[in-house]
Amino acid sequence: MLNKYARAFFTRVLTPFAAFLLRRGVSPDAVTLIGTAGVVAGALVFFPRGEFFWGTIVITLFVFSDLVDGNMARQAGVSSRWGAFLDSTLDRVADGAIFGGFALWYAGRGDSDMMCAVSIFCLASGQVVSYTKARGESIGLPVAVNGLIERAERLVISLVAAGLAGLHAFGVPGIDVLLPIALWIVAVGSAVTLGQRVVTVRRESAEADAADAAPAPGGSPAEETKSRTGETGTSGTKTATEEVGPSGSRGGSEARGSEATS
Repeated sequence: MLNKYARAFFTRVLTPFAAFLLRRGVSPDAVTLIGTAGVVAGALVFFPRGEFFWGTIVITLFVFSDLVDGNMARQAGVSSRWGAFLDSTLDRVADGAIFGGFALWYAGRGDSDMMCAVSIFCLASGQVVSYTKARGESIGLPVAVNGLIERAERLVISLVAAGLAGLHAFGVPGIDVLLPIALWIVAVGSAVTLGQRVVTVRRESAEADAADAAPAPGGSPAEETKSRTGETGTSGTKTATEEVGPSGSRGGSEARGSEATS
């Protein structure tokens, strides 16, 4: 949802910076790799020690690379399937580091088995939410639903709460409760989104199977099914590369796909 409204704004804001990097000979892939490394470092260095404010600052600085690389690729006319694949794959790595950092904190000095489990659930459910749409699209289904909480929402909710909770170290009382609340929201929202996507894929697959079974004019159901299979391939070739950072996508024709935002 956030991705829908934020994309145009951030594209306008970051276009000059993307153009500057291109003039300096920086490639979109380099920006993707550096950005992911920065997010992983910020999450796994600061969060396990309870330094949520500074960890969030570092992650925020690097997470915008997820918007810049796609902008650069479009300006340079080098959008590609490889760029889309790399970007989406590293998005999953960055997300895992963020929620893994929360889990490490609660497993250690945070001393909360419950919140450690919630953090791990956020990590796992976020990956599965992305996978459900990618897998559905790979077998030829449109998966015409985004869901309650996509990647942008997961990051904004968790990072804003973490940054504010970090102010507790500066003497702000009671504000540290925001992070557990945010993680519960993300966990429940991700579970709802997963359910929405599974139900949608089940409905769409039933409709597709029914269409395959229906006899074509002048042909048998088996011939029609064979024809459809021959067109799309049995394993499917269309893949989604979900949920870009809060916005942005990399690859031809929005090749990053809808999952970069999920």
